[in-house]
Amino acid sequence: MKRGFKKFLFGLWEILEVSLIAAVTVFLIRTFLVQPFLVSGASMEPNFSDGNYLLVDEVTYRFRTPERGEVVVFRYPLDKSLFFIKRIIGMPEERVVSQNGRIKIFKNGVEIMLDESYLLPTAKPSDNFDIKLSADQYFVLGDNRSHSFDSRNWGAIYRRDIVGVARLRILPIRDFGVFEAPSY
Repeated sequence: MKRGFKKFLFGLWEILEVSLIAAVTVFLIRTFLVQPFLVSGASMEPNFSDGNYLLVDEVTYRFRTPERGEVVVFRYPLDKSLFFIKRIIGMPEERVVSQNGRIKIFKNGVEIMLDESYLLPTAKPSDNFDIKLSADQYFVLGDNRSHSFDSRNWGAIYRRDIVGVARLRILPIRDFGVFEAPSY
């Protein structure tokens, strides 16, 4: 009887040990490497739709700065408990100008025209703005410009608020895939 009880306790300990190691591993991966993100709303259509389940890479920006065209998840500037997903359009120390839906970027007096082929033709609203970014600010916009709450509404975001870059769509399965930033 005593031997059977010891065997039972040893088996229970092994299960607890494996469970603890798995829980710690998942915690570390989710905290420092990759975080899941559920897209909510239509602001990033047609590239990301409501209900898409993404994996956000939290490691890349520890080694390099965010780049124009990347889709990032960040803390909403007016409520840090909320997370948003948008595309980086303006980089630090640039001037972002929109006239009749056409975005122009000015860096050191040089104009950069954006080829935003990832947008639907109907996604370009005719709003006008002119914003100068500081050394640690990014200007972000939704891909569905006429249905997006973004930097046009609440201003630029700071580097410290960017959580990571969207890398992989897991769900729905038919849209499974890896994302690359467009080259401008």
